[in-house]
Amino acid sequence: MDKRILIVDDELSIREFLEILLVEEGYQVTTARSGAEALEKINDKDFHMVISDIQMPKLNGIEVLKRVKEISPSTEVIMITAYASAESAVEALKCGAYDYMTKPFKVDEIKLILQKAFEKIALQNENLLLKKELKESFNFGDIVGASDKMMDIYNLIKKVAPTMSNILITGESGTGKELVAKAIHSNSRRSEHPFITVNCGAMAENLLESELYGHKKGAFTGAISNKRGLFELARGGSIFLDEIGDTPLALQVKLLRVIQEKEFRRVGDTENLKTDVRIIAASNRGLEEEARQGSFREDLYYRLNVIQIKLPPLRKRKEDLPSLVDHFIRKYNRELGRKILRISSEAMTVLQGYDFPGNIRELENIIEHAVALEVTDIILAETLSEEVREKEHSEYTDGMEIPDEGVNIDKIMEDVEKDLLMKSLKLAAGVKTRAAKLLNVSFRSFRYRLAKYGLDDEEN
Repeated sequence: MDKRILIVDDELSIREFLEILLVEEGYQVTTARSGAEALEKINDKDFHMVISDIQMPKLNGIEVLKRVKEISPSTEVIMITAYASAESAVEALKCGAYDYMTKPFKVDEIKLILQKAFEKIALQNENLLLKKELKESFNFGDIVGASDKMMDIYNLIKKVAPTMSNILITGESGTGKELVAKAIHSNSRRSEHPFITVNCGAMAENLLESELYGHKKGAFTGAISNKRGLFELARGGSIFLDEIGDTPLALQVKLLRVIQEKEFRRVGDTENLKTDVRIIAASNRGLEEEARQGSFREDLYYRLNVIQIKLPPLRKRKEDLPSLVDHFIRKYNRELGRKILRISSEAMTVLQGYDFPGNIRELENIIEHAVALEVTDIILAETLSEEVREKEHSEYTDGMEIPDEGVNIDKIMEDVEKDLLMKSLKLAAGVKTRAAKLLNVSFRSFRYRLAKYGLDDEEN
């Protein structure tokens, strides 16, 4: 691919030095002598990389970094500075910089940083291309995300959809289990037939039985006519049994018989009816453990769990947040008649620090709320709900009290950073490149942080 780089520096000699070096390395180089000029060029042309000085008059490098991430989130930014201070480097990394380098430059170091950065860009593009290819051959509906975890889900859907096997979809509430069930049905041989959903935890036992299998006139008080059940209505198609773990044990026995015998009886009837449906079940509970404890039938569990698809919680696939947010902004722009363009980098930082106990369903609600209330054309951090803003990074502050004499916030943040560095090294068995990946920072940034706390005694 062509590799387009924008160099931003108010010093002509720096611009010329970097331009000559990078052109010789095969990069397509554009230069800007100020932050304002850089933003004009970013608006007019797509760049893979921006290399910007931190210390510039009027619009400094940190502001350029923030604005670049708002205009083009996929563009990587490397900061350059003659002042290798911890404050400026850490601030740049927190704002989304890929890495930084200091003056006077080391040519080999510049080449290595750019090589690693473009390897990351190439990998991201490869994932996007793979997702596009999958979408062209398979319909994944409203499922959004190109993370490694979601690519695995797409590939599994592609494999299991054409089969006749029963599917069990597991995952926390709000992770999109019904969307996956619909994608399986849409890409199966049954796609021209009905897809019917029933929430097994939303009805009393007698109502659920009548809903699933139908009833005969006079079977119980209020049964004034024959009623076809969902297993009849779904004939030839798929039935999605959501929250299957909430099904009463008595109905579990009847469901097992339907799976084994492929026939059922309406409530109050003596005649057996044949059924031809594919069962896709879902649960947010640990059915395997419940089967061992006897609260869910073990034989039914194994009948349903022919193929299992485990959906990750949103907190485990945060790299999908930008695409999910864009998806929901577009959705609620249409539904609410709004014209929100994007989300600000500060608001995205708040979302990245939130744990999303309600997963994608909660994120959708958060974005709908923001789209409805935002008075500008960009979702700002202050427009996000108070709960989201208050809980940002709460995993580090839950239970922490502020004494009357106050606290040293810089010392606390240093302690947290040092603790995470040491834990990542332990998990990575001392291999720094692996530890850096665990913290989602570059190896150079990781090594810099180790040195800051005197933890970089040995080379790995």
